[in-house]
Amino acid sequence: MNTLGLVAAITAFLTIWFGHVAVRKIEFVSPTIWLPTIIFVTLGLITEYWSLVADDLSLKTSLGILGITLLFDALEFTRQQHRIKRGHAPANPNNPRHAKILAEPNPHATTLDLLKRDPVGRTVSSEEAFKLISH
Repeated sequence: MNTLGLVAAITAFLTIWFGHVAVRKIEFVSPTIWLPTIIFVTLGLITEYWSLVADDLSLKTSLGILGITLLFDALEFTRQQHRIKRGHAPANPNNPRHAKILAEPNPHATTLDLLKRDPVGRTVSSEEAFKLISH
């Protein structure tokens, strides 16, 4: 029986989920973007190297998926910061980098986490979203 497809699917699901959560949480608290980016690039390159030299096909596949996910997540740190500037992700006023964004004359940056609300089934304005989240 060939279980490679199952291994690849599970690895992809878990690493993408982990990467999404990690990028949001690390970017939210990290005072700099470059340090987590360098760490993720380094880990991604090391993992890709090990995927090339491993003997087991399932291990090679898992390491390859994990490595490319880490490399993509390194890019996502910068993209997440841009989402914060556009108001698509919440800013952390306790993070000096985010405090600087919030202090700029930027009408879009917000501390509201729009993912932590009950869906209402229609487009809502910022003011209405704030009311929905406040309850």
